[in-house]
Amino acid sequence: MIDANDAIGALVAGCSPELLEPPVNVLRLSLHPKGLAPRIANLGQWRSHLLVRLRHQIGATADPVLLRLYDELSGYPCDDPDETAEAHSLVVPLRLRTDDGELSFLSTTTLFGTPLDVTVSELAIEAFYPADDATAAALHG
Repeated sequence: MIDANDAIGALVAGCSPELLEPPVNVLRLSLHPKGLAPRIANLGQWRSHLLVRLRHQIGATADPVLLRLYDELSGYPCDDPDETAEAHSLVVPLRLRTDDGELSFLSTTTLFGTPLDVTVSELAIEAFYPADDATAAALHG
């Protein structure tokens, strides 16, 4: 994570401080037992979604750093082992337990696969949008 808006504070509340030290790896932050994982209501589904995305990147780049990250992330515990049902879904919501109740987000990710500028060669932009009216109301609260 290079930058984020003010809403990030609510999303990462309760995460271990060492996971928030720059440079923040959002995949690790999402799936780590001391990160968001305990608060993700659909952890198996979300985990599967992220690992499928990461495997796709590994297939396209053969990057050994990504391969090591995949090995690390896939080794994290998951209370919901049935993660195959929607692993290849186009849209997977992130359902996050918060003090304000469960919030549901849809995310979009833009990867720069063939940048003209080497400084954006590994840049991905991920945006989270409210998936329902209750989440939108909680964010605008």
